[in-house]
Amino acid sequence: MNKLYCISIIGILLVSLNTIGASSRFSMRTLEDFDPLVDVSVTVEIKTIRLLAINELRTLPLNKGNDSPNFYVKILLNEVEFTSDVWTNTKYVTDPQWNATLDVPDDEEFVTITLQLWSDETEDIPYDVSGDLEHDEVTLRYSIKTGHWTGDDTIGDASGYGRLCGCDDGTIYKNDHDCELWFDITQTDYDGDSIPYWCEVNTLGTDPTINDSLLDPDNDTITTYWEYKWGYQPLTWDDHEHLDPDNDSINNIEEFLTSAWFSDPFRKDVFIEMDIMGDGPNGEKTYFPKNSEEMAKTAVDKQNIVLHLDTGTMGGHDILPFYDDVTRQLLQDIYQNYFLHGDPDNWRRGVFHYGLVLYYEDIVGYTFQPNAFQVASSKLETIEKKPFLNRDIVYASCYIHELGHTFGFWPIPGHNQFCAHPWQLGWWLTKSYRSCMSYGWVYLIVDYSDGSRRSPDLNDWNRIDYSYFENGWG
Repeated sequence: MNKLYCISIIGILLVSLNTIGASSRFSMRTLEDFDPLVDVSVTVEIKTIRLLAINELRTLPLNKGNDSPNFYVKILLNEVEFTSDVWTNTKYVTDPQWNATLDVPDDEEFVTITLQLWSDETEDIPYDVSGDLEHDEVTLRYSIKTGHWTGDDTIGDASGYGRLCGCDDGTIYKNDHDCELWFDITQTDYDGDSIPYWCEVNTLGTDPTINDSLLDPDNDTITTYWEYKWGYQPLTWDDHEHLDPDNDSINNIEEFLTSAWFSDPFRKDVFIEMDIMGDGPNGEKTYFPKNSEEMAKTAVDKQNIVLHLDTGTMGGHDILPFYDDVTRQLLQDIYQNYFLHGDPDNWRRGVFHYGLVLYYEDIVGYTFQPNAFQVASSKLETIEKKPFLNRDIVYASCYIHELGHTFGFWPIPGHNQFCAHPWQLGWWLTKSYRSCMSYGWVYLIVDYSDGSRRSPDLNDWNRIDYSYFENGWG
């Protein structure tokens, strides 16, 4: 009897201990589940791809390989491989509409992600999106707790968050397969505000069941999601009007207003609104080739200064009435009516340069305000017919030449009437300044100089005055 009693007691204790153990394990699992509201999946989305190593810019040395690759992307999520379709014979993939998604353990904070860019050739060729000379690929650690990633791409790095640049390894002017690749990483989220549960509960103090991405609880004019994404505290007021951590003269409020267009508060951005004149009554056409737009962006993007050209995707870009000739006063009227839209305090004045494409002007291009310039299409059509010139290069070179004047470049070697032609001594004395700002190089190359040659060469990229275009507000 006593023996049976003891066995019963032991059995009860074992059951109790097992129950306690199971309860403890359940509590532990609950604590380790970084998002108890959903099953976590992580998605890597490819946004755009750009070949930076294009010979059309006529930078030296010429680049090796295919100038129009057959791009495809490989992504490894926790060593599970995903491969995109092939985008054939293109330098630019602007709307890939491709992503890779993996269901990941909810109780493991980090997901390892590798991104590779390839060209589908007879023998597949890796293209460089890394800042490491020894590698072409990048590896990231994504946290399902915070929704941020680190590794070969971080907030505040030279190329920008969510943007990879093969030129980061110092190969801007070397034979390489440098490319630019934009991407984003997200995870499933119960309330759809793209802020992970753990971060809302433990860091921000926001509600993980309510989409509060567009709220502004600290009343500093910036929404919760933008502040969270870029490392600010959404519940603490910041003086964003006077914060400009990348010193590109675009403050944080303006960075927020342009965030849908890939601006980054920690990497320099340059915005231009391009307006173009419509057709004339006698069949006159005003041109600006699409490839010239892309060449201008590529030349600037290589330097980790991202050029955003608004040709209708950023709230601007007007087709102007046709004028067979344009006076300085008419230029001011166009500026007031089509750029500022009658509002002298228009916020775009502090963000966008204004680059007009007209049909005809007496001078092929010039600035008419610190932030505004024009180029004349009919003049460029005449220039491009000269020997050894390429139409796309002529347009792109002229456009960023005039943009350079809104950067405050001075002095400009070779930019005067004594350096305009090869039979002039000044043309030869300033030839080492290999910049489209010089009359000896404009229409021939699409680049500013890097200052690596003999005097009077200057490093244009390092002397850009990003605030110059805000002078003479109006």
